[in-house]
Order: sequence, then C-alpha cells, then structure tokens
Amino acid sequence: MPIITVEDVWKRFRIPHEKRATVFDHVAGTLTFLSGKRYSYEEFWALKQISFLVEQGESLGIIGPNGSGKSTLLKVIAGIMKPDKGRAHTQGKIAPVLELGIGFSPDLTVRENLVIYGVVMGMSRSQLKRDADSILEFAGLNRFQDSKLKNLSSGMQVRLAFSIAIQTEANMFLVDEALSVGDMEFQQKCLQKFRDFKREGRSIVLVSHSMDLIRSYCEKTLYLANGEIRFFGASVDAASKYVDDMKAPLATR
Repeated sequence: MPIITVEDVWKRFRIPHEKRATVFDHVAGTLTFLSGKRYSYEEFWALKQISFLVEQGESLGIIGPNGSGKSTLLKVIAGIMKPDKGRAHTQGKIAPVLELGIGFSPDLTVRENLVIYGVVMGMSRSQLKRDADSILEFAGLNRFQDSKLKNLSSGMQVRLAFSIAIQTEANMFLVDEALSVGDMEFQQKCLQKFRDFKREGRSIVLVSHSMDLIRSYCEKTLYLANGEIRFFGASVDAASKYVDDMKAPLATR
C-alpha cells in the first residue's frame, strides 16, 4: 500500500489587490466592507492537478523554481493545509520539518520549545526527558538551551526542529530545505541520518535546490513549475530535465 497518495490536488490562494499596511488601513477596509463595498482579489492557483504515489520505503524529491508550489504541496501532505480540490492521504506517522515558525513559540526557551514540539510530534514525556540532551547536542544548542527562541538565528531554529523530528518513531519525514540553513558539520550529520532512514525502510519527502542531494537520496522526484507537474519519475531524469530547463532561457539570449 502506498505511504502517500495524492489525487488531483488543487490549492488556491486569494491575493487582495489593495495593500493594507497600517491599522488605519485595516479599519478603513472593514468600514468599506460594512458599507457594501468589496475589495477585489486575484485568484492564484499554487497547485493544479497534482497526482502521484510514494511507496513505503521510497524517498521522494520535490524540485522546481521559487514559487512553483513545493512548500505548499508539503503542507498539504502534512495536513497543515487542505486542498480546494482532490485529496492527499498518508499511511503511518509523519514528522514534518517545514518552514520556520510552525510549531514553535518565540518567547519560550529552547528547552521549553523542545518539550512542547516533541509532544506535538508524538513523543512521550519520558522519551523527551531521556533524549533532550542528545537532541540539543545534535542541534549544537547545548549552550543556548535556556535562551529564548526568538534570540536564535533562523538556522539554529531549523536545526532544533530537525533534531527533534529525527528522534520520533515516524515512518515518513517531510523536509523543506532544512539543510540550506545549516553549517557544513550539521549538514553532514543530517545526510548520515538520511542514510540511516533509508536503511531502516523509512521514507523522506525532500524539498531541495541541490540536485546532488536529490539524486543521492531520492528514488523518485517530482518537478513542479507554476504549480503543475513538469516531470515525475527517476530522480536522475528529473534533475536533468530541471537543469536543462534552467539553462534554456540563457541559451536563447
């Protein structure tokens, strides 16, 4: 049975034409709405007609230019967003490491966030008590455990999220560019974890701009462009297609 089933998924956002930059603008907008006038919106389809399967033990890469729908698709798979059409179904336990800010409280300390995020990810309190120090060590944050999270860099916060997620017993990890904000030492530790997951038969869905990483760790890759599937198949072929497409505009200049 597939571990991920995505069937004809569409996701739409509405972009208001009027920019409201101040409290006054928002109040004025509310009064305008109450008086019977309406703001106009532009519809933006972030995902269009997306369908694919991932089998247990397979790892999937997701590539494409900025704004192609990669992060939105991960959120739909994780259940954070609901599609406007279609469905995304998963089997088993998911550990998402998505964009900065999801699941963390900036005014709590690093250790307090570790406990809360760990509980949200399904870890027991006894497991957290046992593994907290090793999580902090893996993230390289032992010295900062009593610091408020908001005082940490974005890279340090993502390291914390990733280090907590890999301690869970999930059979599927959703990773959105987590390696792009880490230093070389942390990246190497993450890559070793990916190797361990593959040996254990666990799946990774990895969004990355690194074609070498995609080719090395993912059997299949989904190449998105403008919210649509440009290519889905072997990672080597998908990466080649993406690189060729990125070179094409330059060749025509």
